[in-house]
Amino acid sequence: MQITNEDYQALADSLAQKSKTSVNCVKAFVIGGLICVLGQGLTAAYRAAGLSEQTAGTMCSVSLIFLSALLTGLALFDDIAKHAGAGTLVPITGFANSVTAPAVEFKTEGYVTGLAVKMFTIAGPVLVYGISASVLYGLILWLVALAK
Repeated sequence: MQITNEDYQALADSLAQKSKTSVNCVKAFVIGGLICVLGQGLTAAYRAAGLSEQTAGTMCSVSLIFLSALLTGLALFDDIAKHAGAGTLVPITGFANSVTAPAVEFKTEGYVTGLAVKMFTIAGPVLVYGISASVLYGLILWLVALAK
């Protein structure tokens, strides 16, 4: 049986699930906003406990990373992400999930060849280019400071 590209495209379009872009955007906005509200609440709680602004911000980041990793390990983060979509990609929670998920998935292959290797499969490029960019920007700032 021979099928043309146009017939194939028509068949694929008829079977494809229709995207609910506006609903997905609202869900992402609301759930991403709730994650940010949680972060702000944690920061306020740490400040109320007597920590400085900088230390409270650090503790908030650590808490969000821990909660994201915990939810990933308990297989709950993916359930939230199914509804929130990009809303769970608020940078620190999404990054924690991208490091934790492969580690959980490949832990049965051992600590070195499974967990350690796969943990940075997704996060590795982000780290490499993020660190490289920060070094480059630091050198540029240093050169600008020397020129003054």
